Amino acid sequence: MSDNIKERAETSRFGPFIFQVGVDHREAAMLQQRVADAQVRFLSSPLSQVANRLEQEVLVSSIFSTNTIEGGRLTEEETKDALNLDPAQVQAKEQLRAINIKTAYDIAQKSAQDPDWRLSVDFIKQIHAAITDGIPHKYNQPGLIRSNPKNIVTHVGDTAHGGRYKPPQYGGDIELLLHHLVLWHNEMANGEITALMRAPLTHYYFELIHPFWDGNGRVGRVLEAAVLHSAGFRYAPFAMARYYMERIDQYFTLFNLCRKQADKKTAYPNTPFVVFHLEGMLASINRLHDRVNAMVRLLLFESHIKHLRDTKAINLRQYAILTQVIERDKPLQIDELRRAPWHEALYAKLGDKTKQRDLSGLREQELLYVDEKGLVWPGFTRSR
Repeated sequence: MSDNIKERAETSRFGPFIFQVGVDHREAAMLQQRVADAQVRFLSSPLSQVANRLEQEVLVSSIFSTNTIEGGRLTEEETKDALNLDPAQVQAKEQLRAINIKTAYDIAQKSAQDPDWRLSVDFIKQIHAAITDGIPHKYNQPGLIRSNPKNIVTHVGDTAHGGRYKPPQYGGDIELLLHHLVLWHNEMANGEITALMRAPLTHYYFELIHPFWDGNGRVGRVLEAAVLHSAGFRYAPFAMARYYMERIDQYFTLFNLCRKQADKKTAYPNTPFVVFHLEGMLASINRLHDRVNAMVRLLLFESHIKHLRDTKAINLRQYAILTQVIERDKPLQIDELRRAPWHEALYAKLGDKTKQRDLSGLREQELLYVDEKGLVWPGFTRSR
């Protein structure tokens, strides 16, 4: 990997700004290979059977995560509900934030599927416009570059995460730097720099430029995802938002660490952020692979119990119990199951012995099991 692809921009007020790969190939090479290998294994899994459901799960999780990083207050369930709303029903700002991120994701995915797609300033502005559309802000205008008046200074970061940073303030400098970022990214794309390197580097330098009044973090993560998506990574780029959210302090601190290392002329200053990103991609792909396997086990289990029902190996009451347990998508206490209104309704005209016999039968056939905490699980999860 060449580390000679640099871009120096001479701004009028901010001073020189240098884009560089700045990554120690020895530290990144093995991780890149592990990510590539994980991606091959993931793509060879039975994705087609569960693709739609997986895509919806990743979408909700990613929107919830990237929104939460930037102060969004919706829970994951509320995020899911917001995405299902008719546009005419959307009233709350928090719901609109979630819907806007989905719109930006849709734009990024559709654009990046074009084999001729290249990162551009217009694309960056389009993503920002989608993310901040209709969101009230004193200064921000969707798709328009920030240009600070003299009495307002923009700072990024805080002392808890490595210090505060003053990005470019003048709109002309910001516009120039975005053009240089795009040129530099596309020069890397034409060279030997993989998308696994270009994506985090684009994300990192975009955040240093901090071109908009609002939404920079969300835009930066979408840009990163778009670069990866264009290289064939379908789900993991957006699943990365969960990884960042779960390690939010490390995520914010690394921006400052790499920036300070570059200021000190440290060799390979961007290595920590890129390694962090690669570790996140590996974890995200492996998590997705595990999720696909779990979904496929569920499909096979559902098919199996339907066969048992049809052949009368289990009765309709037992099938109903299994269906209810599966649909909960999380375990419940055995006593809670017994007291559930739907369960009591099944045995309204039957005695306790029948209740016990049905439950025992499911456990004997390993279609249902109760763990040491008294939690009831469907049989296909027994390997947990």
